[in-house]
Amino acid sequence: MSAPQPSFAHLAHLTDEHGTFEHALHATPRPEHGYCTDDMARVLVVTSREPDPDAEIDRLSATALRFVLDAQTRTGSCHNRLDRLGNWQDRPSVDDCWGRSLWGLGTAAGRHPDPRVRAAARAGFDRGALRRSPWPRSMAFAALGAAEVVAAHPGGDPANAHARALLLGAADLLETGAPIEPIEPDGADRADQADQAHEGWRWPEPRLTYANAVLPEAMIAAGTALHRHRLRDEGLALLGWLLDHETVDGRLSVTPVGGRGPGDPRPAFDQQPIEVAALADACARAATITGDDRWLRGVDRAVAWFTGDNDAGAVMGDLATGGGYDGLEADGPNRNQGAESTLALLSTFQHARAMALVAP
Repeated sequence: MSAPQPSFAHLAHLTDEHGTFEHALHATPRPEHGYCTDDMARVLVVTSREPDPDAEIDRLSATALRFVLDAQTRTGSCHNRLDRLGNWQDRPSVDDCWGRSLWGLGTAAGRHPDPRVRAAARAGFDRGALRRSPWPRSMAFAALGAAEVVAAHPGGDPANAHARALLLGAADLLETGAPIEPIEPDGADRADQADQAHEGWRWPEPRLTYANAVLPEAMIAAGTALHRHRLRDEGLALLGWLLDHETVDGRLSVTPVGGRGPGDPRPAFDQQPIEVAALADACARAATITGDDRWLRGVDRAVAWFTGDNDAGAVMGDLATGGGYDGLEADGPNRNQGAESTLALLSTFQHARAMALVAP
């Protein structure tokens, strides 16, 4: 299935001089809810991926970089929530906002076409990379940024010492030592069988929760960058299990807000676009590393979820403006077009473009 070209129109509509508003009522921004670093780091990721940005994308990228750097403390920890008046509403931490800030900064440092942005992002990345988080997802997000830095300067560049050390920390935290089972192509329709007994549960946590695919993606990224082949292969096997588990009858049926455990009934609703985007991110990385068409089919399923091949048969955004709908319910979409969902749609369509799955 082909995807529309990514449109940044709605993201620009959500963004003022301070940042991108977290929430919207349908397409109308809700300034009273303020901004968050989680979203601004994602803005930095998607804008840094654009090979030929226009003036609007440059504005978005500059706003995101400024926000993420301002969120960072001198010691590398990170604030998350900023109110509409420009006041931080939380204490700095090394929670997900820290990990996502390093994902955004590392992506900008490694990919952004403007060398000034790359330099500023790299300085912020190196500062944040001195910290560590006890939380696997926080470290996984940070590892994705570190992998971007290392990929931009391969060959053991001594300037990458902070990035490599962070990758090592993430690898040690994420490696489970579980047996690596072969990945069988097109096993997705057997997802229900894997749920019938607890011993079929391969996930390293008791339940799937949120942004699940970031864990195997970080294992693949760290294992590749560090030449830890077992970790890479374990990540690929875990991603294969997750893709199978999240697919029913050839379409994605992803984990809802309440999570999913062994034997939980499906479909379950309030499915979130971030789950689909995380799968697309991980499958795109796996396809690039392995060349296996199975992962291209994973990206294709993610695109199809947004364009209507999902458990409710609903298109999950305004494809003309790039506004993503906030959740999939049994009776259709939650039509609010918040930042997280919009960025999930944009990110997925970017991968489709890179994999040549876009409409001509």
